Amino acid sequence: MSIEFVASSKLPTAHGEFIISVFQDPETKEEHVALSVGLEQFSNEPTLVRVHSECLTGDAFSSLKCDCGPQLNATMALIQQQGRGAILYLRQEGRGIGLTNKIRAYALQDQGHDTVDANLLLNLPADARRYDMTTIMLKQLGIQKVKLITNNPKKIQSLKKLGIDVVDRLPLVVGKNPLNEDYLRTKRDRMDHMY
Repeated sequence: MSIEFVASSKLPTAHGEFIISVFQDPETKEEHVALSVGLEQFSNEPTLVRVHSECLTGDAFSSLKCDCGPQLNATMALIQQQGRGAILYLRQEGRGIGLTNKIRAYALQDQGHDTVDANLLLNLPADARRYDMTTIMLKQLGIQKVKLITNNPKKIQSLKKLGIDVVDRLPLVVGKNPLNEDYLRTKRDRMDHMY
C-alpha cells in the first residue's frame, strides 16, 4: 500500500483540541486519519499511540455489542491528559471485512455464533486488517518510538514486523457491559487479547 499525506487542520472535540491529518491511497482513494496532540515539539521519547480500526456501530452509534467506542473515547481523553500522543484511525471496518459483511456477521451472532465463527461462516478471515499504512503515518507525524495502547498482541507483532519501534504497551480495558461479555471473552480466548 502506498498512502500519501493530504492535509491537516485543528479539530476541537469534546476531549480537547487535536490536529487531524488525512492520508489517502492515490489509487484506491481509501483514506485514513491521524488525531494528534503535542507533536509540534520533536521528542525522542516514546509517544502514546493507538491504532484504532474504524467501527461505525461502536464509534458513531455507541453500540453495546463491542468496546470500540469506549476505547476510542478513553484514548482521546488519555492523550489529552498526557499532552502528547496520536490515534491512527484506520478505515478497516469490521476487522477489515467491511460494513456490509460486518452486519451479516452480526446476524450470525444473533443466532448464537461468536465473532470469529460468524466471519468464518461467511468465508471471511477472522481478522483481515493490515497495518502497513501506519509506517507512513507515524513518519509524517514524527513519531519514532511507540508506547502502544492496545490489548491485542497480534497488533504489536504486526507493527514490530513493519519495523516500528514498539517499546511499551498500555492496556485499555473499558466499555465492558452485559451485552458484550461474550464478545470480550471471544477476543480473550480465541484472539489472545490481553485483559
